[in-house]
Amino acid sequence: MGEFARLEVGSREHAGVGTIRLDRPKMNALNEQVQEEIRAAAHEAAARDDVKAVVVYGGERVFAAGADVKEMNDMSYTDMIKRSDGLQSAFTAVAKIPKPVVAAITGYALGGGCELALCADVRFAAADAVLGQPEILLGIIPGAGGTQRLARLVGPSRAKDLIFTGRFVKAEEALAIGLVDRVVAPEAVYQEAAEWAMQFAGAATYALRAAKETIDRGLEADLETGLGIERQQFAALFATEDRTIGMQSFVENGPGKAQFRGR
Repeated sequence: MGEFARLEVGSREHAGVGTIRLDRPKMNALNEQVQEEIRAAAHEAAARDDVKAVVVYGGERVFAAGADVKEMNDMSYTDMIKRSDGLQSAFTAVAKIPKPVVAAITGYALGGGCELALCADVRFAAADAVLGQPEILLGIIPGAGGTQRLARLVGPSRAKDLIFTGRFVKAEEALAIGLVDRVVAPEAVYQEAAEWAMQFAGAATYALRAAKETIDRGLEADLETGLGIERQQFAALFATEDRTIGMQSFVENGPGKAQFRGR
């Protein structure tokens, strides 16, 4: 278990949900230690059979206000060459969790915090949350995936506006441009995110995994390649026990009643 980032599992209220919890006072600054602990928590979430979906959460006060600027201020070009791959890959570990992932955003999600939220499949934000990529105001650009994931999510023009200006985006604008998917009362953010995640507790595990991988890989390729990925994944699911259960249940009882086994 990490000192500042950890995977929390086991709540009866939220069965099947793993929470990657950031807890570095006061603003969850994402220094190298936190980055590596996020990587470890993501790998654990991916490996555990009792985790069916994941919430990324920074607590009631703040999601993550960004990278640790004091740590970066002392780094040279060669230092950052050595670290930049680790920075990106730690966040990519969250994006590659082969299960549904939701970011529960409270307070600020800025810079690296926004980039971490972009690694989730969906984002729920508090009504008073603020997001942004203000790296340009430090004389740099996003370095943990922001230039790529943000453009893919909201489109290149909007991404350029946000990254070029470094301006902050309030929750309602974030919802309007597709940066977040739901805006809720601040006190309800985690519960809403956990309830979204809980719906997958009894889902067909390998079908969910295939759906996520197919969408993500397809977005990185041309349409024909994406269709090929889909075709391969679709056929492969006919080797799973859940496919047999799901189709047999549909034939006998109608839709939505299958009791999947996760294999």
